[in-house]
Amino acid sequence: MKTTLFSLLQTIMLAMLLVFNAPLQAASETIDKQQAVSIAQQTYPGRVLSVKLKDDIYQVKTLSEDGEVRVILIDARSGKVITGS
Repeated sequence: MKTTLFSLLQTIMLAMLLVFNAPLQAASETIDKQQAVSIAQQTYPGRVLSVKLKDDIYQVKTLSEDGEVRVILIDARSGKVITGS
């Protein structure tokens, strides 16, 4: 009886750890600001004017050599360029 109760408690504790740790792992699976800048500059070279993170999307504003200002949107979870305008 004691062994069964102990096993049940261990299982419950493990399940709780997995459930409560999942949001922390998901949050850490995003790219950071420097990675977003690097991705943006690889796609659209230029000087970075600003970087903002809103709703899991980085907005990287750059200035090209010919004076064109672009806003490059990058998915913070995947690192993929959504658009550059």
